[in-house]
Amino acid sequence: MSDVIGFEEVTVSYGSVAAVSALSEQIDPGEWVGLIGPNGAGKTSLLRSVVRLVPHDGRVTVGDDVVASLAPKRLARLVAYVPQEPELPPGMTVGDYVLLGRTPHLGYLGFEGAGDRAVCGELLEGLELGSMATRRLGTLSGGELQRLVLARALAQEAPVLVLDEPTSALDLGHRVHALELVDELRRARGLTVLSAMHDLTLAGQFADRLILLAQGRVAAVGKPDEVLTEQTLSAHFATSVRVLRTADGQLVVAPERRTP
Repeated sequence: MSDVIGFEEVTVSYGSVAAVSALSEQIDPGEWVGLIGPNGAGKTSLLRSVVRLVPHDGRVTVGDDVVASLAPKRLARLVAYVPQEPELPPGMTVGDYVLLGRTPHLGYLGFEGAGDRAVCGELLEGLELGSMATRRLGTLSGGELQRLVLARALAQEAPVLVLDEPTSALDLGHRVHALELVDELRRARGLTVLSAMHDLTLAGQFADRLILLAQGRVAAVGKPDEVLTEQTLSAHFATSVRVLRTADGQLVVAPERRTP
């Protein structure tokens, strides 16, 4: 198996408007690939094609399977998806919500076992939610809910994680902590991660490779220092950008004000 996620001439259209146009790309096993680009570039549409939430032309594959031909339960065992706006029933408890991530692994009767609860408990602890297992979702802050959604996705134990802005509602400390947890689990379990990220600095620090989308097409692809250049970013984000390096060599992307 040469790639985990494959896109072959993939087009996603809404009426006469193509959000993604004849895109071909592949994500290799164990890679973390970040999708970046301005609003409306096609990032979310491309991610949603992987989990069959939007109709598409062309071929999307996960491993040796064509996504369009997979049964929902089989697809859920292969790919865990975190959307921008997940459904969060306010009356459900934190513990029960994370257990929903185990649904693809349950038998005919659909009952969770001790092993399922152990997986969920470990994830809640890792995301600093362990003391909240009995709380209702309606009582949680936006940041706590976003960490909870990430915990539910990780509970699926799928080999592929598809994340659409997974940390947008988190403060800086929790944002980095959540991405570090994803990276730790990726390395420990050999996961493949495809994520849309607005924070270009964090995208450069965590992704192995970046794909810059513009108007539904690939505008640039490569390692972070190949894609995160001042010339490329300024051209596609319609603003002046400075790309700096910290003392330990990490990239920092800083927009420049138009006027002082």
